[in-house]
Amino acid sequence: MSSLPKAKILFLSVVLIFVAIIAVIKGPVNLHLSELFSAENQQILHLRLARVILAIISACGLAVSGIILQAILRNPLAEPYLLGTSSGAGLAAVGAVVLGVSTLYIPVSAFFGAVLSTFIVYSLSRKSGRLGIESLILSGVIVSIAFSAIIVFLLSTSNKEAMHGITWWLWGSLEVFDYKLLFVMSAIVILGMFTASLFSRELNAISLGEEEALHLGINVEWFKKILLFLVALITAAIISVCGIIGFVGLIIPHMGRLIVGPNHKILIPVSCLVAAVFMVSCDIISRTLFLPSEVPIGVVTAIIGTPVFIILLRKSEAD
Repeated sequence: MSSLPKAKILFLSVVLIFVAIIAVIKGPVNLHLSELFSAENQQILHLRLARVILAIISACGLAVSGIILQAILRNPLAEPYLLGTSSGAGLAAVGAVVLGVSTLYIPVSAFFGAVLSTFIVYSLSRKSGRLGIESLILSGVIVSIAFSAIIVFLLSTSNKEAMHGITWWLWGSLEVFDYKLLFVMSAIVILGMFTASLFSRELNAISLGEEEALHLGINVEWFKKILLFLVALITAAIISVCGIIGFVGLIIPHMGRLIVGPNHKILIPVSCLVAAVFMVSCDIISRTLFLPSEVPIGVVTAIIGTPVFIILLRKSEAD
């Protein structure tokens, strides 16, 4: 790795530390660092630190998932929820609430719903043992629309209290209710991201085209299966805890390429840092801008992400 990417990684790391400190200090009640470490404020410190960790882990996972899908599908509009994970998780979570399942099992329901929807999309897109890119995209769109329609139906026929809670979840939340769940989710996402980073060379080749990858001796179909499985695992774990947080997996890979280029060996760590800064910053805004109310973080990422994506799209077209 040359000195320039190292300098950019160092700079982004410093920025992340800075915004993380602000996220710990800022909240419904602003506290100085010295006050946070006092005995009476230990619980607030732990909750805010857990929230920052969740923001960083989920942002990194969504960014890596977006990078993988944009590479193997060679589609700049690909994002982690393209495989139907969000709608599948949402449907499972809404169904669990409507059926009166304990809130402790909603994350588990969401996880398996996301995995199941990915399996359905994958099965629909296979033909003669090969995974069709166009079929995968279309299958993902169709499954997402179908599941989303069922979600709307269930929400419209459920009681108002349940509707409010699940609507908040569908727009994303970084509140930590269970530290064990946070640990399990973090372990799954970190393991998935680490495994994906080992395939940087293959991602570089596949992103250039399947024929080029085949000439380099890469088993494209096998790697696509593995990478799609990693995306499904990472995204399902994140959604089960945080709900659906849009735009992170779509815009961050583009921002990362603008900073360090398309080499996935460097792109993945840089995009993770950019995503973490973005997510923690959005969380600060969601918690503090409209006090005493808190806005779902997915609303903030969408409001900020939309103009950012338009700018990135125009810039790429100009280049």
